[in-house]
Amino acid sequence: MEKNWYVVHTYSGYENKVKANLEKRVESMGMQDKIFRVIVPEEEETDIKNGKKKTVKRKVFPGYVLVEIIMTDDSWYVVRNTPGVTGFVGSSGSGSKPTPLLPEEINFILKRMGMEEKRADVDFEPGETVTVKEGPFANFTGKIEDMDKDKGKARVMVNMFGRETPVELDFTQIDKI
Repeated sequence: MEKNWYVVHTYSGYENKVKANLEKRVESMGMQDKIFRVIVPEEEETDIKNGKKKTVKRKVFPGYVLVEIIMTDDSWYVVRNTPGVTGFVGSSGSGSKPTPLLPEEINFILKRMGMEEKRADVDFEPGETVTVKEGPFANFTGKIEDMDKDKGKARVMVNMFGRETPVELDFTQIDKI
């Protein structure tokens, strides 16, 4: 069985309460092997009031909570019957299993929150020529000398002022030619 992310609809304003209730239920009902992370998508925003900056967290999707689940009848039941939960998004009628989020959807949301999903396999290889697409070395081309897949970084030899210079770049900053 594979774990996927699902969107759960809650009463508006109860997102954090649902997260807490669900985490308690997972523990008390021994569901740690089927229900994993519970996230209330938030992002920081800076408000300026009376000339003072204040950072506040805003809910990205008010009324929704994301849950990482291996979907079984038991895990569905535990989440569905958590106080404050009104249902799963993407399920049609009672008893039918909800539709999980696509990997690119959850990755976009986690990235926006500053929480990257575990890095997928990268299709770059040492020795490959790449173009830098952003940062101070944008539009330079270079050859990948070394890679650290865990950190998502590559050391690229960029030709600057007639000589090869090693530059450490994020995988998101480079493209294959």
